[in-house]
This record gives sequence, C-alpha cells and structure tokens, in this order.
Amino acid sequence: MATIPSTRCFFVFFVLFIFFNSVSSSTQNNSLPFTLTYLPLSHQSAAAKIRTNSLSQQASSSGSNHRLSFKYSQALIVSLPIGTPPQAQQMVLDTGSQLSWIQCHNKTPTTSFDPSLSSSFSILPCNHPICKPRVPDFTLPTTCDQNRLCHYSYFYADGTLAEGNLVREKITFSRYQSTPPVALGCATASKDAEGILGMNLGRLSFASQAKISKFSYCTPRRQNNAKIKPTGAFYLGQNPYSSSFKYVSVLTFPQSQRSPNFDPFAYTVGMEGIIIGAKRLDIPRSAFRPDAGGSGQTMIDSGTEYTYLVNEAYDKIQQEITRLVGSKLRKGYVYRGSLDLCFNGNAMMIGRLIGNMVFEFGKGVEIVISKDRVLDDVGRGVSCLAIGRSERLGVPSNIIGNFHQQNQWVEFDIVNRRVGFGGADCSKSV
Repeated sequence: MATIPSTRCFFVFFVLFIFFNSVSSSTQNNSLPFTLTYLPLSHQSAAAKIRTNSLSQQASSSGSNHRLSFKYSQALIVSLPIGTPPQAQQMVLDTGSQLSWIQCHNKTPTTSFDPSLSSSFSILPCNHPICKPRVPDFTLPTTCDQNRLCHYSYFYADGTLAEGNLVREKITFSRYQSTPPVALGCATASKDAEGILGMNLGRLSFASQAKISKFSYCTPRRQNNAKIKPTGAFYLGQNPYSSSFKYVSVLTFPQSQRSPNFDPFAYTVGMEGIIIGAKRLDIPRSAFRPDAGGSGQTMIDSGTEYTYLVNEAYDKIQQEITRLVGSKLRKGYVYRGSLDLCFNGNAMMIGRLIGNMVFEFGKGVEIVISKDRVLDDVGRGVSCLAIGRSERLGVPSNIIGNFHQQNQWVEFDIVNRRVGFGGADCSKSV
C-alpha cells in the first residue's frame, strides 16, 4: 500500500472481484512493546501445557487465552511476535479484511521483519494450493516470480497496492505456545509503517487459520493530540467480562447474494435503526440489509475509522443534524473527502445540542454513542459528525468504524456466529 497520510480515513470494500476483501490501515508509527498476559488454564495441567504448542488446539478447546494490548489512534495497532525467535511486528487489527501481512521490505528497520533471522519462515512455491485457489482470495491473480515463488497483490479501496510473496510463519507467544505455520503476505512493496492482522471470516484470515473460536477488543477513548496514544485490550479466546455482553447474530446469506457489492466474509449484522437525541429517525429497515446486488450490507469493522452509511440512512441523519445545529454548519467543507457535516465551534458544545446517538440492532442490542463522541474535533476550530456518506467513497454499504466502538467491548464469537457488545471504560480494561 502506498504512503497514506495519518489523517485519512480507512475503510474496507471489494475493489475488483466479489470474493475479494480489501483492507484499511493507518500509518501512525508508534513504538509498541509486545505485552502478553496468560489467563488461567481451566482444562489443562501444567504438563499438558508443555506438551501442547498449538494455539489452534488450545483456542478451540478453550484451554488457553491470550490477552494483548494495542495502541489506538486512527487504527488499532497491536504488536505480535512473528517467527522463531519472535520479532515484534506492528499490525493493524482489522476485522474487515482477510489476508494478514507483515513488512519485509527493510525500508523501516524498526518494524520490518527479517526472514533470515527466523528458523520457521518459508516461502510458498507457485504450485501450492493457496497460490492457485479455486475461490480467489486476492484482488489480483497470484503469479510466479522469477524464482518460481508465489507472488500476491492486494489492491485497496483507495487505489493503493501491497504486494510481495506469500509465506508461512508462526506467531510465537511463548517457548511452549505458538500457532501452527499460517499463510501471510511478506510485503516488499508497501511504504506503510504497519502490516495488517486480517480477522474476518475468510479462510486465509488469522482467525480462521489459527482456529480461534472467539476474540474481542476494548477500544479506549481517543486522544487526538496526545503524544502517548491510549492503550486498549485485545483477547484471543475467552473474555472474563463476556457475561455482561449482549449479542446479535451474524447474518447468513445465500451464494446468490454475493454479487457485485457483497462481502461474504464480513461480520454482517442486522441494524434496525438510528436514534438521535430522543428521536428515532424514519429510516426503513431495508436500508441496513443488502439488496439483490449486495448494497446495504451492515458490517462491524475495526479497520475503518469512521462510520459510513448508505444514502437512504445518511439523508435522514443529515436532515436531523441540520435541524438541530444547522446554524453552526460550515458550508462547503468536506473532511477527508467524505465527512460533510462539519461545524464551526467546540465539538463538546455542539454535541450537547445534538444529544446522544444510538445504533439499534436486533434482539434489543444497542451501541450508545454519548453526545461527547458524536463529533470528532478535526482541528482548527472545526468539528465533524463522525459519519460519512458511503456512496461518496464508492462503497454502497453501512460500516460501523472504530470511532463509534470507543469504550465498547466488541466480541466476535466465530463458533456461535454472533457479535457481542458491552459498555466499558476501556482505558481501565488493560
């Protein structure tokens, strides 16, 4: 992926083919020490722990859980121990993309992975099944390089590109615990500071390959101008707080639904409506469900910064926000090419005039966005509603981004095909 300013929004969408996932990323370059906490092993003895070194075996049996931390700016950036011995790699935690990849181009020595230092590193040859899948997993067909090794290319929604070789490598959590070798991209043509940890439902995602039954994260309040970025919690496996979560099912669709705008590997949920202040907006439920062409899908995406909605929903929000605070509207101003409800004045003050916002889902599940998080202070005395019109960016879908996941536990229960939410002070959950 080409260099992207840190103030740009990142969102996920198919670019060329319907089965392909795109990735969103941030270029915040933080120094992230790897931190790992072992949770109690409820079903294994100490001897069994030593004998078992596969994260996939343990995760599927709820035998072991891993608690990590991440730094939050425009993205959730986790540091993972890749290789043998492990090298800490900064990666964007992205529930909206499939292929995980790391930096291998040696242009950023502090973050780039050095394959020559890892005894578990291998490059996939051209004849490997992943290199020529029946169902394409890449936005460009994989090819053979001059050494007969598998070369991949990934296009992203902003038109940039990441490419390199497909490899196999372990994520080594400790001397006794590591994943089996998983397929990763080893990027040689990316200028970003971080790689991507793809966590969607696709077969090449880290969650799928490592057979992780569930994972969750808690995104802290963002501090736009802080030198030290706030820290959030990231669990692989069981979460000790999950008893308080409320769950909504991940929707399932027929094969015929997967064209041309549908992402079959996303965590698609059934949003029911939106409330602003005390008013439930007159948005038809159909605006939050994919139509015959796939437009209207509603996805929970940690890799997208802001929230994006289809016109049918956005128009109603625009009308209500304009009614409440239209006198403060900064006319003609569009932030990052997508946020066009921007205002002159303090974000907190204008937020109080708007009130809380609520995203309603099935089974009574809600994401409550407090009035102090409705707008984002984008600098120079301007505040923008942190919701954009998805069609403006060529994405006819509803995407709930990480800005509206602040102070929320979000759990992706893959085995039971559901997403859980729980309010929390995420700055105190690490």
